[in-house]
Amino acid sequence: PSVPSVPCSRGEPLNVILISLDTTRADHLGCYGYARDTSPNLDAIAAQGALAEWCISPHIPTHPAHTTLFTGQDVWRHRILQQGAGTELDPSVPTLTELLRDRGYYTAAADNLGRWFARGFDSYEGYSWPMEPGKPWRKAEAVNATALQQVERCARQSHPFFLFLHYWDPHTPYLPPPPFDTRFYSGDGKDPANHSMDAAMSEPAFRAYFQQWMPGVTDVEFPKAQYDAEIAYMDSCLGELFAALQRHGLVDDTVLAITADHGEELDEHQLWFDHHGLYDTNLRIPLILRCPALIPPGTRLGGQVQMPDLAPTLLDLIGLAEVADEAGMVGQSLAPALRGGRPHRSRPAFLTESTWERKRGVRTEEWKLIRALEDPFGKPPVELFSLKDDPRELNNLANRYPDKVAELTALLDEHLRVRSAETGQPDPLETSELSMRQIG
Repeated sequence: PSVPSVPCSRGEPLNVILISLDTTRADHLGCYGYARDTSPNLDAIAAQGALAEWCISPHIPTHPAHTTLFTGQDVWRHRILQQGAGTELDPSVPTLTELLRDRGYYTAAADNLGRWFARGFDSYEGYSWPMEPGKPWRKAEAVNATALQQVERCARQSHPFFLFLHYWDPHTPYLPPPPFDTRFYSGDGKDPANHSMDAAMSEPAFRAYFQQWMPGVTDVEFPKAQYDAEIAYMDSCLGELFAALQRHGLVDDTVLAITADHGEELDEHQLWFDHHGLYDTNLRIPLILRCPALIPPGTRLGGQVQMPDLAPTLLDLIGLAEVADEAGMVGQSLAPALRGGRPHRSRPAFLTESTWERKRGVRTEEWKLIRALEDPFGKPPVELFSLKDDPRELNNLANRYPDKVAELTALLDEHLRVRSAETGQPDPLETSELSMRQIG
């Protein structure tokens, strides 16, 4: 097996820590310009390393996104298109964990996804938290209880280590513990005179879900504030984790990567506090990387970065770029740009979802096209957005610019043709069925 060629300060290979912040929107973090003080600890890490300004998760939600994260592949290769479906990752598709373990890394995780996500770990430990109705869910503290034990195990190893940590706090239900639950909201969330939640409550599936975890709420600003409160609570617990890494001397000798699987719809497109729809509310995720030995502080990556880029980037940073090539990863390493070498080259992101709705799309830096195969929520079958002029994606220009629709459709169709030829596999979206027919 290959031997990493990039040493840490002690002359040994660099460690790797990968943190997934489930359901975290980039634009709700301070380091991405958010006005609320949700993320002081994450902001500090970003200032110490690099931040990708526009990182896109092309395949949502959790299972497809995390599979993309761990394999550096797209859905054409890894075939995990849905949440909660029976499909398993083919053993012939290696994960980052397996690739590192086979090259002498000790591998550990604090995670609860199970299934193929546990492949390749020497120590894969779960967690749980009390889920009493109406009471706070202390998710990040439960994750930390396991994560800090794994940090100690890793610190004792004589080999370099790969550690994966998975936090869930901004995922519904938004039930942050005090004092975070009142940090961003001081009004009456159940004021009967407030009707801003009426549109959401008019949808039977949404209404039933809301009544389980946020009964009686009338002000749409309340769940939005609680989403931010969840991020702030998680960030506080991440501060405890970062302090433990410092205490164990694992900062200078470690590549730390922090990202998310997807974002969250709040009230932007009437999809109400969940993560379906190929809008940037769901697709734009944070990507923060720190390694004092390699990455200059304050580095900013412009252009469009994609989740498949992360696995080859991590391998490249620790001196194993050829491993990504041997595995056939479709992502593009960001390591040269992070080191101050050649700039990152943006390329179109080809998008899919097939959990609550079946859609595909293509996103460039300036335009996004979304085409629906199956949409239970009544959105137009074709949507076109000018991302420069309409970053919130509120004005569908498909009828106004048919030539742009045709241009992006041709780009999308050519991608489907090429990937089918390269993989010898049919279009996974055409053969899939929705795995979830309602929210929850």
